[in-house]
Amino acid sequence: MQRVLAERIISASEFARNIRATMREAQTGPIALLDDNQIKAYLVSKDNYEAMLVRLDDSNLAALIPTRRQEITEATSFDDL
Repeated sequence: MQRVLAERIISASEFARNIRATMREAQTGPIALLDDNQIKAYLVSKDNYEAMLVRLDDSNLAALIPTRRQEITEATSFDDL
C-alpha cells in the first residue's frame, strides 16, 4: 500500500475539472493527485515548495561540514589570492 503524505487526495480528472479551486486549496496544505489509483504527484503551495528547497539546501550544506572539518588547510594571505 502506498504511503499518503497529504491530508487531501484527489483524482487527476477532479483536478482537471477544478484546477483553480484545487490550487487555492493547496495553499493550506499538500494535496495528493491520483491517477490509476496511484499517487502520481503532490500539489503544494509556492511558499511550501520554496521552504522545502531551502531546507534541502541547508541539509546538503550541513552534510558537508564533517567532511570539510577534516580537510587539511594551508594559511593563505589575501595578497596570494
